[in-house]
Amino acid sequence: MESVPIPASAVECGDTPGYGRMLCLIDLLKADVSEDILEHLQVDYSRTEAEYWSNLPAGAFPKRPGVLLGELTTKQRGLVKAIMMEATSGEIDEGWDEMIQTLNADDYINTVSTDYKVGYSSFNTKFALLGTPGPTGVWELYYGGHHMAFANTYVDGKLAGATPSFRGVEPFPYFEMNGRVNQPLTQERDAFATLLSALSEDQRAVAELEGTYRDILAGPQADDAIPDSFEGLPVSELDTEQTNLLLTAIETYVGDISEAEAAAYMEKYTSELPETYLGFSGTPQLSAEDDYVRLHGPSLWIEFSLQSNKSTEKVGNHPHSVWRDLTDDYGGQTK
Repeated sequence: MESVPIPASAVECGDTPGYGRMLCLIDLLKADVSEDILEHLQVDYSRTEAEYWSNLPAGAFPKRPGVLLGELTTKQRGLVKAIMMEATSGEIDEGWDEMIQTLNADDYINTVSTDYKVGYSSFNTKFALLGTPGPTGVWELYYGGHHMAFANTYVDGKLAGATPSFRGVEPFPYFEMNGRVNQPLTQERDAFATLLSALSEDQRAVAELEGTYRDILAGPQADDAIPDSFEGLPVSELDTEQTNLLLTAIETYVGDISEAEAAAYMEKYTSELPETYLGFSGTPQLSAEDDYVRLHGPSLWIEFSLQSNKSTEKVGNHPHSVWRDLTDDYGGQTK
């Protein structure tokens, strides 16, 4: 997708970034696809349909809504690219660039894996519109595949929720594919490792969670897995430098969406820091199997987990990570 050109027709939508341009690009895409593709590209919104996201490869979870990138023409993929670039950050290793690198990981796995039935390929990522995009009503922009789920829910023309937001990658921490060095999620891992290393021994003792975490809790089809109780170290006990490191870690997740929308989330999470907790299990370096870290606040839930490689058959670990918002997951929709 990185090399796919944005078609010339996109100029019709102007160059002012924002919601209006995104709607215009969506209309161009819908007008260009066949009726059969459109039938699967845009489906009625329901919370049930929105919950059909996964970290598994395409062949292992066919319930994902939408159409595969491989079903679209180069022009249509270019419009998908333009739409996603409107909804995401343009920073390197964040937002759209991070998604590109995750797609490259599947192309890499396809060169080394013998398990072809699950469909390792960047073309097997799905794109969907749940509901009808417009100035009113509820709809979700969905983009997901192996190790990735992006779900922006809009209500009456405004972003109502940017979660669930799942990221993972294998190989890790870097690999070469599609003409570049890819290192998605290293910024998340490094931000948390720096934070944990900055804690005093007493603080780490309080932050350490009981038990072993072999994966994230609030993954796909696990919307009710977030505990009601808070565990770990109260963020209120961090000093100014440590608090800034924690905010940097949060920004590696929230910063995946557009700048203005990310700023609103950061303002909310910053205001909730006195009621937020930091917990971890394993080593603070976050470099070994079963290393795990989480942030849990009134709204915020972030997890980062390292587990053994599954797809490359190489010794090592790879991360699963998720950002959830307890107040506006799925845009606050319940039906």
